[in-house]
Amino acid sequence: MLSVFDQGPAAPCPTPFNMAAHVLAHACDTPDKVALSVLHPDGCDDWRYGALERAVRGTATGLLRAGLVPGQIVLMRLGNDEGFPIAYLGAIAAGLVPVPTSSQLTTPEVAQMIAGLKPAAVLHDPAVACADHPHRIDVQALRDMRTLPPCDWHMGDPDRMGYVVYTSGTSGKPRAVAHAHRAIWARQMMVTGWYGLRADDRLLHAGAFNWTYTLGTGLMDPWAIGATALIPAPGTDIGTLPALLHDHHATIFAAAPGVYRKMLQDTPPLDLPSLRHGLSAGEKLSRPLHDAWRTATGTDLFEAYGMSECSTFISSSPDHPANGEALGQPQPGRRVAIIDVDGPVPLGNEGTIAIHTDDPGLMLGYLNAPDETAARMQGNWFLTGDRGAMVANGQITYLGRDDDMMNAGGYRVSPLEVEAALAHYPGITQIGVAQVEVKPGVNIIAAFYTGPAPLDETALRAYVGDTLARYKHPRAYIHLTALPTGANGKLQRRALPPHFKAKDND
Repeated sequence: MLSVFDQGPAAPCPTPFNMAAHVLAHACDTPDKVALSVLHPDGCDDWRYGALERAVRGTATGLLRAGLVPGQIVLMRLGNDEGFPIAYLGAIAAGLVPVPTSSQLTTPEVAQMIAGLKPAAVLHDPAVACADHPHRIDVQALRDMRTLPPCDWHMGDPDRMGYVVYTSGTSGKPRAVAHAHRAIWARQMMVTGWYGLRADDRLLHAGAFNWTYTLGTGLMDPWAIGATALIPAPGTDIGTLPALLHDHHATIFAAAPGVYRKMLQDTPPLDLPSLRHGLSAGEKLSRPLHDAWRTATGTDLFEAYGMSECSTFISSSPDHPANGEALGQPQPGRRVAIIDVDGPVPLGNEGTIAIHTDDPGLMLGYLNAPDETAARMQGNWFLTGDRGAMVANGQITYLGRDDDMMNAGGYRVSPLEVEAALAHYPGITQIGVAQVEVKPGVNIIAAFYTGPAPLDETALRAYVGDTLARYKHPRAYIHLTALPTGANGKLQRRALPPHFKAKDND
């Protein structure tokens, strides 16, 4: 038998359709239910469904009054507060195409995005780095828009572009990933295939408002089924999360593995009487961490695998726990295969994880980059670039990357991008960057370099701080007499991590 999971297609997305209208559909029948609680140590700020919908549709009116036209791109350079999802949904409600970005990006990184996107406007918080643009709409103007008369939902073809997210490219240049409005419809497959989410749930996501993991799992998906989203206020320390989970009766918790690890280090055992289970994504969840959480809380963790191009589509869930070291299985409605150059491989064989090109959650393509988009396709399959193996019940085990891409706290980072930032630093003659494991389940970005002498790490960190978002920064700098190369002189990145271990043991 071949490594193909296909139990029938997902229900088709209705037409006409608007992603924001779908997310806030429950505002009509439950206007007084709490949609969002922003959690503080001494209380919370609540947004009810009716008020949230009015703010979103008022924002849509304001953006159109600002001269924007449906179909135009707006770049989001906003901070970590509830204004981020309101502006995001407001843009989509008006038929605009928002581009959410991390507040950690530097001015040069944003300038590169503006040059590629050519956005019609930038939604900007002055506290967040941004390059020049002739049409900026500041946060006060956005707040004022919330009280404007509601805009009609901009309905249309569910296949039209709805939003754009950025992902690190293997070439070292971040790529703009264009998604259709239908992507939110596809996320319903996660509700049973990963979350086990119900309308009466209170889902607490540990991430910031302006992280796409939070935006989807922490906000859009709970709202789409009428549940309550709980988000810690900006600046919340991880050490306070157990108290927030307890005091606000969270039933589901979502975070990256690093958050779970820190919580277990700081405050075991954990008293979480309302919690049914936790969700993990962004990077691989180690079995020891999973087991430690179960011991400390009496609840399970369910892991998901995905990417910017298709969000999460393989996962474990309360109804289908993972077997052993497996990630889980494809969610109901997904068509997933393990393939090689000739197509799907026999069950149990290693290959590239691939998702069918008719998946409603798959990207439209890389914006203005048809050749790059085509390079990721093989027949009717989109190639993830990750290796895996499938067994008879559809469970898939993750076996690593096809390429040298790194994972930094849930963000994929290209080593080429980091190398380019350091290549011209005085005293560096050659640079190579790789992900290294510092202890089981904990990885960091490390920079290996040659030069006349070891360099001051404080100065190196300050240098990259001016050009790269913080999550792209190397956490270790290792001076070597020579970098490992092949017979043709090409850098062998996969030979770099042993040099880190050797230095660590000196």
